[in-house]
Amino acid sequence: MKKIITLLVALIITAIAVGAKIKDERITYRVMYKWGLINKQAGTVTIDTKLSDDESYFNALLVGHSASWADKFYCVRDTLKGHIITNTITPTVYEKISHEGGEYKRDLITYTREGDSVTAHCERWKQEDEDEPIVHTTKTLSATGYTVDMISSFYYMRFMDFRSMKTGESKSMNIFSGKRKEILKITFKGYSTVQIDEKYYQCYHITFSFTADGKKKTSDDLHAWISNDSRRIPVKLEGKLPVGSVKCFYVP
Repeated sequence: MKKIITLLVALIITAIAVGAKIKDERITYRVMYKWGLINKQAGTVTIDTKLSDDESYFNALLVGHSASWADKFYCVRDTLKGHIITNTITPTVYEKISHEGGEYKRDLITYTREGDSVTAHCERWKQEDEDEPIVHTTKTLSATGYTVDMISSFYYMRFMDFRSMKTGESKSMNIFSGKRKEILKITFKGYSTVQIDEKYYQCYHITFSFTADGKKKTSDDLHAWISNDSRRIPVKLEGKLPVGSVKCFYVP
């Protein structure tokens, strides 16, 4: 659930090739939980984008929270922030603040780049229970090649050149969390029509897979359906949970 809430969560030249255009906007999702006969709205996610005055960078803000009925089982309050260079969709700062099931955690990643090398200074503040102290740790991660985090990957996937990709073709990149580097592989699954309420969307269907060291999967695959119009909005996201599944639907 953590990855799909956040996501909601591939080379830079691809994004440039399709004329990626970032603009001020707000995108809202309703989060549905399904398990057997249960199919209820479990929360909402809102993503705000704000361009700088000179449009050289933009700030992204994702806020997600569980519904009141779901709070009784597993309370979620997540905030993700990103400072991202517009031309290349390259993150410079990433922050995640989460309150999940009674646990508090804050991750702060600051990036430095030299050529094709990326270094991330990672700080983490963690409190497993409100009666426990907050523990602060630091870590340095490094990678070679294009590197994103959970919020910048949301923007990257919107501007991939799917029309030039064959069904089953994949793009891979590095993705940093607060504690480790993973490999994110985005696979184009073809074209699909998605119905949300009374509206139909023509979409590109893609999957996300996350692996540690390029070998071991760290979660089940996530599915996303991105509208093939000029806005390139991810209109639906879907992933499995240990019990049931969760789906995010775009709210116009």
